[in-house]
Amino acid sequence: MATHSSNTIIKFADDTTVIGLITDGDETVYREEVRALTTWCQDNNLHLNVSKTKELIVDYRKRQREAHTPITIDGTPVERVSSFRFLGVNISEDLTWTHHTRYISKTARQQLFFLRRLRKFNMDSRILCNFYRCTIESILTDCITAWYGSCTALNRKTLQRVVKTAQHITRTELPSMEDLYTQRCRKKAGRILKDPHHPSNNLFCLLPSGRRYRSIRTKTTRLRDSFIPQAIRLLNS
Repeated sequence: MATHSSNTIIKFADDTTVIGLITDGDETVYREEVRALTTWCQDNNLHLNVSKTKELIVDYRKRQREAHTPITIDGTPVERVSSFRFLGVNISEDLTWTHHTRYISKTARQQLFFLRRLRKFNMDSRILCNFYRCTIESILTDCITAWYGSCTALNRKTLQRVVKTAQHITRTELPSMEDLYTQRCRKKAGRILKDPHHPSNNLFCLLPSGRRYRSIRTKTTRLRDSFIPQAIRLLNS
């Protein structure tokens, strides 16, 4: 568990991610958290693979950034990267999704080869559509509620071109990326509303009328386009 309130530790299987909020350039607490994690692993006979450990810094300060001293684990400096893959999603240091959309569109296009092969073998359109949904649409929509709302128009066109190519191959109308995003947002919001123990459940507050949800005030485009505000707008529409 995190030892400081400004830090968060996210664990999934054998992957551990430490998130630190650094204020006024003071990294003391963040570095202490990394040292505490390292010590805990040593005490519990767990080996940290430093070569696979990466550090990503998100910094929107307008003034000139000072040189950042790398985090070290057992005397070995941790590599700083501009993006890294977290549970299938490519997160960039500027929190844009161009790198991620390029990656998944390239991966999805590689699967179009097999879709064309099935078409060449005169497979039924129902089989082609099932194959598309299992192997291509699943790639395009993985964690879509987390990133699609903040994509640029160019990013969305890149993804939609993959869908149009699949439509041409299957000769069937396929749901657009926008429709898939809306559908997944509504579905995820519905699950959160049904689970009173979900961390985000209290963010969906009904107005006194009982028919609409209270909108979340957003000062930045990044927050406005994120999942919770988008889901509330969809539920109110």
